[in-house]
Amino acid sequence: MAIVKADLELCQGYANCVVAADDVFDLDDDGVVVLLRAEVPESDVDRVTDAARSCPVSALLVETP
Repeated sequence: MAIVKADLELCQGYANCVVAADDVFDLDDDGVVVLLRAEVPESDVDRVTDAARSCPVSALLVETP
């Protein structure tokens, strides 16, 4: 399984990640990313990695084993 990490200090609430993977990412009331799942199965890694890469401030990271 891959591990998803978010830098809450960097997040500016663009929500690109939410659009790309709303089962993994959401925004709280302050517009900061919330991880709905910190672990993603191998079958979702490419999609979630693309969602993380869509962040304009590089606040997201997907670590694969």
